[in-house]
Amino acid sequence: MKIWGWVELENEKMKSISSMGFWWWLNLRATLVALLVILIFHLSKKFYSKFLRTTSSSASASASSPSKSSTFHLHSPSSPISPPPDSQARNPEIVSDSDLKFLIDNLDEKLNDDDKWANVIYKQNNFLSYRAKCCKSKDRPLKYLSTTVFESCSPELLRDFYMDNDYRKQWDKTLFDHIQLQMDRTNGIEIGRTIKKFPLLTPREYVLAWRLWEGKDRTFYCFIKECEHPSAPRQKKYVRVRYFRSGWQIRKVPGRDASEIRMFHQEDAGLNVEMAKLAFAKGIWSYVCKMDNALRKYSVISHPLTSPAVSAATLIQKVPPELDTTSGVTSAAASTSMASCEPVNGESREKKLSRRPSKKLVAKSLLVLGGVICLSRGHSALGAKVAMAYILTKLRKRGDSSSQSTQS
Repeated sequence: MKIWGWVELENEKMKSISSMGFWWWLNLRATLVALLVILIFHLSKKFYSKFLRTTSSSASASASSPSKSSTFHLHSPSSPISPPPDSQARNPEIVSDSDLKFLIDNLDEKLNDDDKWANVIYKQNNFLSYRAKCCKSKDRPLKYLSTTVFESCSPELLRDFYMDNDYRKQWDKTLFDHIQLQMDRTNGIEIGRTIKKFPLLTPREYVLAWRLWEGKDRTFYCFIKECEHPSAPRQKKYVRVRYFRSGWQIRKVPGRDASEIRMFHQEDAGLNVEMAKLAFAKGIWSYVCKMDNALRKYSVISHPLTSPAVSAATLIQKVPPELDTTSGVTSAAASTSMASCEPVNGESREKKLSRRPSKKLVAKSLLVLGGVICLSRGHSALGAKVAMAYILTKLRKRGDSSSQSTQS
């Protein structure tokens, strides 16, 4: 009887082992099938998009082949391009005076009274001060308004510093490449292509058009927007920025040896909104300090002529009289509105302390970041997006819980 019971026990064990093996093999097959379906889907999607690009590019090339070679050329910085006289009739102004009015209205916050602005940062030292706020739009990217005051700096120096892209390559490590594509001598509109690199992200490509104006009392304006250009076709290794609206006003601060730049910025670089906002809040002050150090060196060093001899900075247009009177309402109202949304020191410090992540959260975030990068097998963009989404979710939950505990 004992031997018979032992045999039955062994049979039960073999049955359980065989059933476990069966379910393991079934799960493995299901996983392999799911991965195969995903792979087929991605390959078909990639093939279909590539087929559409080739057909559309061939069609556009055949349609524009007679005029392409006579209008646009990719060139070196030493040979700036001015389009032929009849190109202005075919191509309307990309950046016009209406864009200048749009910029002035945004700087003076006249477009939408229902916009709810949130203070992002306010910092200052002995050489500069910086404040910024943002506003969420319904169908557009985040809008940013910022004011930076540089002590012991003239408006002309600040203008030349901002427009010198060759010098920017020396101090701005995110700027990988910049080239002038086209310069219109009749209206001062310049078109260029810029490549920017960011950690753990695919490089961003900007094809932009910009124009400068000069108003009363040494006041300067610049408006920049995205555009397309035949000399800068889209490339797989870059992410083309789809939407870009940015501009600034540079003026002398009344009664002081200082200049200020008020900036409006709205950009869709294909990033998560919360991730972009967090990166801006955490990194913008160090970037502005680096900019200030480069500005102090810019006034004393010699600048060899490596940039194009003709650019938007050398063909500054005059602000129309009807807009020059409107632009008189400048930083006084803006500074008041910016200060009104600035939190009290104690309150800001309390919020800062409540939002500071714990060591445990940081350790878990780093662990998740490393694990996701390993799982993505070297695809750093995928790993960064997933890890940052996890970290932002944790930070947001922590902020909500801390705010609820504070209110209670």
